[in-house]
Amino acid sequence: MAASMALGELWQASNYFLAQIEPAILALAALAVGVIAPWVLSAISCAYSAVEEKGIQRVLLNLFFHACRKIPGVSGYILREQNKVIDKLNSSTKSKRSRWISELPKSGLGNGVLDWLNSERQKDMKWEGKCSGTVYIGGTDAEQHFSLLNEAYALFAHTNPLHADVFPSIAKFEAEVVAMTASMLGSKELDGQVCGNMTSGGTESILMAVKSTRDYMRATKGITKPEMIIPVSAHSAYNKAAQYFQIKLKIAPVTSNLQADVSSIKRLINKNTIMIVGSAPGFPHGVVDPIEELGALAINKRVCFHVDLCLGGFVLPFARKLGYSIPPFDFSVPGVTSISIDVHKYGLAPKGTSVVLYRNHEIRRHQFVAVTDWSGGLYISPSMAGSRPGALIAGAWAALASLGEEGYLKITKSLMEASKKLRDGIQEIPGLYVLGDPAMTVIAFGSNDCDIFRVNDAMSSKGWSLNALQKPSSVHFCVTLQHVDAIDKLLEDLRCAVKEVKENQSDMEEGMAPIYGAAGKMPDRGIIGDILIAYMDNTC
Repeated sequence: MAASMALGELWQASNYFLAQIEPAILALAALAVGVIAPWVLSAISCAYSAVEEKGIQRVLLNLFFHACRKIPGVSGYILREQNKVIDKLNSSTKSKRSRWISELPKSGLGNGVLDWLNSERQKDMKWEGKCSGTVYIGGTDAEQHFSLLNEAYALFAHTNPLHADVFPSIAKFEAEVVAMTASMLGSKELDGQVCGNMTSGGTESILMAVKSTRDYMRATKGITKPEMIIPVSAHSAYNKAAQYFQIKLKIAPVTSNLQADVSSIKRLINKNTIMIVGSAPGFPHGVVDPIEELGALAINKRVCFHVDLCLGGFVLPFARKLGYSIPPFDFSVPGVTSISIDVHKYGLAPKGTSVVLYRNHEIRRHQFVAVTDWSGGLYISPSMAGSRPGALIAGAWAALASLGEEGYLKITKSLMEASKKLRDGIQEIPGLYVLGDPAMTVIAFGSNDCDIFRVNDAMSSKGWSLNALQKPSSVHFCVTLQHVDAIDKLLEDLRCAVKEVKENQSDMEEGMAPIYGAAGKMPDRGIIGDILIAYMDNTC
């Protein structure tokens, strides 16, 4: 009986205690739900987004490598190995930096700077005829064309289109460069609605198109969490745009022929998608994406569609006129809302000139930034830069106006013939194969029986500069006017390089091949990113 009384009192005391602390427990529980639950939901949402964007395999690999880097001793080992690669990349830069001017000379050099400039210029690579892309002017008329551009630049070296009231000539030249470019890309069929601006290059043109589209889709569809879908072959400028403008980037695979996979892009589209992207052609493999299919998809899903013509804009229109089989790629394709096109590539204009075009003014108006409350006055700017070099605009105008349609047709014919010769020649070299179906001047190739990156190193030792690619491991060469008469020599050296690599693969450890090879195979992309950032930090 006493025992039962004691248990009863204990039970009553427990109930009393619980009754007293119940409000506190409920308050703590509510606090936990209010604070922790959103965090958990946010974590789940982020994890879902990461899986959706990168795939479950990539996310799990990233988590695994992140965990491995927390293991004592492992992080130190990884850091030491990273530093070895960075030191190798920076080995030539360190000695050069020690000879850099680090402060203003006490006495100005006057006209002596020209001797200094010429001395430094001699240290640049001998790019004439041996450098993939990079310099697009070449051939027998190169010196005359360079002189024309230099003279046009000198005439307007002091100008700035930001001050259109002071330099109306530059405003006129820019408008005419845009109009001439648009006329090549289907603007006539759209009653002159196509509009645009000049930029500093393809990256800025892409940035402007993405920014304008983001703001246009926010204004017209209320999208506040924008997403953009690109094929894996699209230019890295879209990754930069996604970071700059806080846009979620979704990357779709390509088909077996290296074109954008339309069905995969379709599956990735949702209510937050603002734009999809296609290239004509893509930088890595020179393959033109299925622009008509992507345009139809954009219309069906009511999203914008940007076509990257940075590389092909001054070749494909003229190749089509010459009778080459070129698939549709411009504003004549329904659904295309914006285009980027570099004038400083095959347009043969000075470096630092590109054009971004829009299907209509309604989209382009979202590119501009207007500031109305600044104490410095009313301000309006069309692109990333405020001040811009009017001399480059004048140079671009001079290039287009001097060459004209006949000039570009002649140039395109020679480029297409040289590119076909290179493509056919590569396919005849045992052990090499051409990737995809290149439409114009970029020919990518790989190998099944030798290390293609060692082939690239062997070509470097012969004075050639090719572009190393990854996923799949390959190399490409971009044919320009400087190569029209050099294809035979390129193929001869390439045959020798392949033979050298096959005969001496185990002895060839120098050059960039080990680095490219490791980068292509390493699943932890964070380490590669760290290496690239460290290298850039040391060279800037």
